[in-house]
Amino acid sequence: MSASARPQARRGPSGAWSRLKPALTDPLDVYGLPSKGETRLHDYKNQENYYSKIVERYMKFCASTGGGDGLEKAFAQLSITATPQSHQREATSDGRPGLPRGVSSTERPNDMPNILLAMRKLREGILGSRRRDQFAQRAYMFIVHASILTKSWESYQPALLYLLYEIHPRTPLSIPELQEFVGYRILDLACRQYELVEAFAVKLNFKHRDRKVATVVRSLVHDDWVRFWRTRRAVDGYQRAIMEFAIERMRLHALKCVGRSYMNADKSFIERTADARWDELVQSGVGWQLQESGNVVIRKPKPK
Repeated sequence: MSASARPQARRGPSGAWSRLKPALTDPLDVYGLPSKGETRLHDYKNQENYYSKIVERYMKFCASTGGGDGLEKAFAQLSITATPQSHQREATSDGRPGLPRGVSSTERPNDMPNILLAMRKLREGILGSRRRDQFAQRAYMFIVHASILTKSWESYQPALLYLLYEIHPRTPLSIPELQEFVGYRILDLACRQYELVEAFAVKLNFKHRDRKVATVVRSLVHDDWVRFWRTRRAVDGYQRAIMEFAIERMRLHALKCVGRSYMNADKSFIERTADARWDELVQSGVGWQLQESGNVVIRKPKPK
């Protein structure tokens, strides 16, 4: 070999000998948003596999919170109190979750935003494929339930409407399922949107017969906060979550009635009337004076 000839460059190790580890990819991040151009989720098989991953991740998240109060606190941190900045981190232009640098997709402190985004991708994929079979029914029922608990109305409203008005005519829900999801629609109209006439129209159209839902709507019509609080304690967790949208309105009305009717009252009576602790009422702006005896001065007599 000539002295001037250069030795051939040695190829680096490949395959199992490579020092570069493959990047970890979150299974929920595999697809982008169909509304942003993703077409793979129009495939039925991809939808079914993706749905299984979403359900698995959702169940793991619920189990990781310990259930009960821990789960409610985790849900309470989502969607309703989200800021525009958090939404920007939640999804980038291609529909993939945006995370701070140095945080991998598998190390999220709260995985529910990513799960909700995955539910949106699946919902858009099913919608884009015009699928209305048993799988679409089951997937949408799951999405509605999860979105209600997280109070993600921007997710559960379109999912609920598609389930009732597109999937149900093609693949009918059972009678108990229909009563359940129509009840959610009625409560949403009455409690969140305060469209009482439309709530009654949906009730008549679907011949809805849930007495608890009817009682909630009547209590809103008559500003009957006592019946509202009592019914709220008797309904299930999904119905109670939707009713929370009307709580502040009913609480304000109750406090106004107390303010017009009493000069003073026991703190315990006011807490029962408002269905809230005294410190919560103070934080919300109640300016009444609490005395050491536990009596609350609401109004002082006008000097003669």
